[in-house]
Amino acid sequence: MQLGRFLVVGTSGYVVNLAIFSIALLLGAHYIPAAILAFIVAWMNNFMLNRYWTFRAHAEAMVGQGARYLAVSVVALIANLIILQLLVDAGLGETLSQAIAIVLVTPLSYLLSRRWSFR
Repeated sequence: MQLGRFLVVGTSGYVVNLAIFSIALLLGAHYIPAAILAFIVAWMNNFMLNRYWTFRAHAEAMVGQGARYLAVSVVALIANLIILQLLVDAGLGETLSQAIAIVLVTPLSYLLSRRWSFR
């Protein structure tokens, strides 16, 4: 059940991320800063939903938990940026590359979130 909730939250974050990423690209941003901006917005969305709904871990102080979740998310962001760069260099479009990169780092994000951020 928890994995299912995590995937629902992840799907909402996925949509938010790709929307912000696409808008940033349309406004002329390079895809790497666009991905970082999209990460920041999606991170806020996902943290609150995961804290209160997925892991129901809202009894713990938000600051400590948020810091752990941010650390996990930054690891996922770094993996995402590496995959994004590789896919764009391979000739895939930027938005498609971002969509694939997010999917590929989701298992890492879930495992680290479950074991450390929202333990």
